[in-house]
Amino acid sequence: MTTPDTHAISLNPFNGQRIAEYPFDTALTLEMAVTQGSAAYKQWRKTDIAQRASHLHNLATELRKASEDISRMISREMGKPIKQARAEVEKSASLCEWYALQGPAMLAPEPTMVDNGVAHIHYRPSGMILAVMPWNFPVWQILRGAVPALLAGNTFLLKPAPNVMGTTRLVKQAALKAGFPAGAFGVINVGNADVAGLIADPRIVAVTVTGSVRAGGAIAELAGKSLKKCVLELGGSDPFIVLNDANLDEAVKAAVAGRYQNTGQVCAAAKRMIVEEGVLEAFTEKFVAATRALVIGDPQDDDTYIGPMARYDLRDELDRQVQETLSEGATLLLGGEKIAGEGNFYAPTILSNVTPQMTAFRQELFGPVAAITVARDAEHAVELANDSDFGLSATIYTADLARAEQMTGELETGGVFINGYSASDPRVAFGGVKKSGYGRELSHFGLREFCNVQTVWSNRK
Repeated sequence: MTTPDTHAISLNPFNGQRIAEYPFDTALTLEMAVTQGSAAYKQWRKTDIAQRASHLHNLATELRKASEDISRMISREMGKPIKQARAEVEKSASLCEWYALQGPAMLAPEPTMVDNGVAHIHYRPSGMILAVMPWNFPVWQILRGAVPALLAGNTFLLKPAPNVMGTTRLVKQAALKAGFPAGAFGVINVGNADVAGLIADPRIVAVTVTGSVRAGGAIAELAGKSLKKCVLELGGSDPFIVLNDANLDEAVKAAVAGRYQNTGQVCAAAKRMIVEEGVLEAFTEKFVAATRALVIGDPQDDDTYIGPMARYDLRDELDRQVQETLSEGATLLLGGEKIAGEGNFYAPTILSNVTPQMTAFRQELFGPVAAITVARDAEHAVELANDSDFGLSATIYTADLARAEQMTGELETGGVFINGYSASDPRVAFGGVKKSGYGRELSHFGLREFCNVQTVWSNRK
């Protein structure tokens, strides 16, 4: 009989049924994967960048061809509503196309005049990048790290979350069909002890991690001991600020999407609703009504907006946080309980009268739970927003754009969205501060994160 110690086990969170088991790599198969990735790097780094970009165009095509199969697998493995799964695959294909079109110019040498000659800044590949990725966006998270790394001439060795191995294998198949050489996009299935060994391996030059604060801290410590660069995209408890002059209908629509998309399992979700007291009652009434109307059900159904949570242990943890917050004095306006049945559902929940001392304010809520906190004014809203260990992104809803722009400079986050909820897009950098991590993904910042930025100075005398 197999156990989680020897296999990654994928369970369908809608019905609890076992989908598949994937044996962990042995020492031999793991060594083969690292050796293959290292050998592929020597070839791939010399491949003309136009050819690398062509492979990304091919990958976009292959993802679209396999979109329905990939989307259905995402929905089965981690419970994502099927429409959102399809959107994730399309967004990932668009990412490939954007970098294929825009990326080569971002990697072109940059000349600068210096005394006694000309210097150029070159963006050279670095080597094989180890990626430790989560389950909540099992295609987008992978490719927003892999695509820029591969375009820059690096190779990519991926350790996915064990519950989305089926999705990962479909993405790897698409990469092989797109023409990437064997080993350029590698996939391994290992436990934490093997990750530690990989980070120490001299063939691994850097690590990128998306996950919890605990996991990120542990991996960063290991990378630091080996003097290897890390990019960390960790947790978030994003503030969603609603000021008195906001368009409440638009704010509520964005708050619902920003909080409950992907069943609330998003790092950059709108988790703390910080509402100025003049519109608190009206916003709350509209927000509760809109949340109550969300369709909960089978994630394979096109009408479903709220699916099951991805893992049963995470639902237990979320319920603990909700009950603890209620015991601390918060008011329950909606939900607040596990939904009975075989599926791993948690009722869309809204907590009000949440103060900075409470669990729902201090901890990340990774599920369909929103916390409402009242602010006296815009200055107090910023103070509340910054009163967090996290700093991924923030949203401001207001009619006063000049005031919103001024507030952005005071918010301690990696991104601020004015009259729109947090999102990731290849055209702009994504990442956080404080315990939300460091380094940046996407845009030219993400493309160059794992480059050797090399100065070449000619005729230096």
